[in-house]
Amino acid sequence: MSKTNSPIDQDLIRALATLLHETDLTELEVEQEGLRIRVSRSAAVTAVAAPAVAEPRSASPEALGTSPAPTRDPASDPGVVKSPMVGTAYRSPEPGARPYVEVGDTVEQGQTIMIVEAMKTMNQIPSPRSGRVTAVHVEDGQPVEFGEPLVAIE
Repeated sequence: MSKTNSPIDQDLIRALATLLHETDLTELEVEQEGLRIRVSRSAAVTAVAAPAVAEPRSASPEALGTSPAPTRDPASDPGVVKSPMVGTAYRSPEPGARPYVEVGDTVEQGQTIMIVEAMKTMNQIPSPRSGRVTAVHVEDGQPVEFGEPLVAIE
């Protein structure tokens, strides 16, 4: 137990916070002798390249006598901001309010661009850079997966 008369082991909390920082986790929960401690921190959103996924092969467009239609995967956009967690995306701070961002808006680094609710916690998603919003890839209230594109910023 720590040097104070607190029933909570502050040294344990400091050790958990250090572990959280060293491992780049955003949340850590420990239960010990009937005491449960959860340490969390807000995470900065960083764009991470998604691994390439092999698609099933079909007859080539050349073999069918057609030209290939240009398809663009939003996750491959260099300015995409991806969801840092699984949850529900909300484009505005409350139902009926103006969305945080729309296509064409200019945003500043750190500005909230969306909220992702995970485990009944509203997590603000900050813009990782300043720029112009070129695409919004999710609808209000849409479930999102980890790494799913949310918006694109140029």
